[in-house]
Order: sequence, then C-alpha cells, then structure tokens
Amino acid sequence: MYGKWFKKSIPNLFTLCNLYVGFLSIFFAANGDFRNASILILIGMMLDSMDGRLARLLNAQSEIGKELDSLADVVTFGVAPSVLVYFTTFSNHGLVGLLVAGMFPLFGAFRLARFNVTSKNSMHYFTGIPITAAGGILTLVAMLEPWVPSIVITSTFVALSFLMVSKIKIPSFKDVPIPKYGTIVTTLFILIIFLVYRSQRFEYPIFFYIAIALYILFMGYHFRKTKNQKKSEAKK
Repeated sequence: MYGKWFKKSIPNLFTLCNLYVGFLSIFFAANGDFRNASILILIGMMLDSMDGRLARLLNAQSEIGKELDSLADVVTFGVAPSVLVYFTTFSNHGLVGLLVAGMFPLFGAFRLARFNVTSKNSMHYFTGIPITAAGGILTLVAMLEPWVPSIVITSTFVALSFLMVSKIKIPSFKDVPIPKYGTIVTTLFILIIFLVYRSQRFEYPIFFYIAIALYILFMGYHFRKTKNQKKSEAKK
C-alpha cells in the first residue's frame, strides 16, 4: 500500500521541487544575483520535463498532479522570468515597468487554465506557445541583457505574452520521436549558459553540475526505454 502511494508521489515531488526552485529564482533575482536566478529557472525546466515523463513511466498520472504542475509552472516560468526581466530591464521605468512586468504571469496563467480545460480535445497541437517554452526564451533573452538592446527584450516580452494566449496552433509532436519544446529550449538554455558565463569566467554553483548530470542521465534512460517499448509494441 505504502509502496504504491510512494510511487504515485514521486512525480509530484519533482513538481514541488520545480515550484521551489522558481521561488528561489525570485529570491536571487530580487537580491541582484541574476546568474543564479536564471540557472534556477533552467533547473526548473529540467524538473518540469521530468515529472510528466516519470508519471507516464510509473503509470502515476493523476488530476492533482496535473493541477500541481500548472501551479508550479505559473511560478517558475511565469513569475520568476518576469521578476528577472523587471530587475534587469524594466526597473528603470518605475511603476510602469512594474505593471508591465506583471502582465507575463497573468497571460501565462490564463494560457495554462485554457489548456487544462481543452487539452483532451487537442492532443496533437498546442493552442498558443507553452508557458515553459515562453518562460525559457524570456529568461535566455534577459541573460543577454548586457549585449541586447532593451527594446529587443521588451518586444520579446510583449510578443511572448500574446503568443501564449493566441489561438495559433503549434504542433505538439506527441507522435513524433523528437524532443519536445521544453527539452529543446532546456538544451539551448544549457548551451547559452555555458557560453555566456564561461566567457565571463564565472564559476557555476555545485547544484548546477549535479542538475545537468542527473538530467542527461534521465533523458538518456527515458529515450532508451521509450525506444524499447516501441520495439516491443511493433513485434506484437
């Protein structure tokens, strides 16, 4: 009995960790540590791409897990990137900058709510860009703030906000054996962090190395198991 409960709780633990690193990212951004704030959002993207896969691998999907995932996404990929952009770009505009920065999580929350009530009818495409991808792209742009004009960051911020709630159909690639959007953006995120911060000779916190290693191991295991499952189904 307890073993079954523990197995079903594992994906939710990853989701809660995702929520917590979002909170930590906000804390670091508010204290001017934008490097760790952006890295924590990256780790949140890793955790977000792992919890759903774990739920399917363990056959532990649940309604509470689905709702918990949406709540975590609002914080880690809605609020945290907005706070990061506010302190790196919008803070010079006072109250107006604060009000504009708050729009991104509002659009993201609406997008998630709409997805939760329509996802059963749209298994092969997303309506609007997923908040995970939007938050990751926004964080990438904010990281490049010293080299990117503020007008570019602002335009990206506004465009992503409206793309999330737009009715543009984006293929989900659920039936195609390629990495999903979260995985693609996460991989780009890792590469850019290495390039940007290595060029400035920063040292990465130890949890960054641990998270990268665990993520690579998990993704390798997941794709290998998925491939074996497809081979077994083909033989049947």
